[in-house]
Amino acid sequence: MIVPWQQLSADALRGLIEEFVTRDGTDYGEVEVPLAQRVEQVMARLRRGEAQILFSESTGECSIVPSEQL
Repeated sequence: MIVPWQQLSADALRGLIEEFVTRDGTDYGEVEVPLAQRVEQVMARLRRGEAQILFSESTGECSIVPSEQL
């Protein structure tokens, strides 16, 4: 199920994005990117419609995916 980011509170959205960008497998390469910058990059993609928040009812987990993957 797609969850519109605008329907989440600011705290819930930030917490979701922070959890997403700190997951295993979200390596940013050789240069360490600060958490605040990673959060803002994802937020900008959500605002532009380039990414969507997906909620899996079967697992209860949220993920953020590129819009073109939907």
